[in-house]
Amino acid sequence: MSKAQFSTKERILDAAETLFAQHGFGGTSLRQVTSQADVNIAAVNYHFGSKENLVNEVFRRRMDEMSAQRLTRLQAAVKAESGGDLDAILAAFVEPPLAMAQDRHGGGAFIRVIARAYAEKNDGLRRFLSEQYGHVLREFAKAISACMPGLSKEELYWRLDFLAGALTYAMADFGIIKRPHGVTEIEHRQRAAQELIRFAAAGFKAGKIN
Repeated sequence: MSKAQFSTKERILDAAETLFAQHGFGGTSLRQVTSQADVNIAAVNYHFGSKENLVNEVFRRRMDEMSAQRLTRLQAAVKAESGGDLDAILAAFVEPPLAMAQDRHGGGAFIRVIARAYAEKNDGLRRFLSEQYGHVLREFAKAISACMPGLSKEELYWRLDFLAGALTYAMADFGIIKRPHGVTEIEHRQRAAQELIRFAAAGFKAGKIN
């Protein structure tokens, strides 16, 4: 791919990510994307083929790297403890997304796009995410299950789902805990990760519901 092609494709992805974050998937037209990216509709069709594919590629651009980081850290956590330490496994799940949320090159916008994916009914996008990244969740479920053999599969996935929701909330910085004066973004993110890991570990260790 030439530098010009790469630049055009990235401009389209950047524009789409920003607009999807602001207006949602249904509320953003390809005309708005082309206007913001300063390209014509032919460029979008050439690089992506359709709006649905453009939405998918906005996710793929960031999710591929984040998923790879999660799995690498998960493998290290499981290997280090001969079966896995729950806190280390949860850190592998939590910390890469929180780091991405602090990325000044569009990370914040992408977090809002993720929130849109939760809020909007988009069966095509959900199918794409399940097909492309469902294996990541399954690997974490398997590792957590090995640490918590008393949990049923249903309980395990309920609690993983709650963790994913809490993580998205923390990434979006919706909460009442704001970064204190004098605390760096990295320090604030590390504190958020520590608190979320402690919270999630307690949840996974909670007894069965009668």
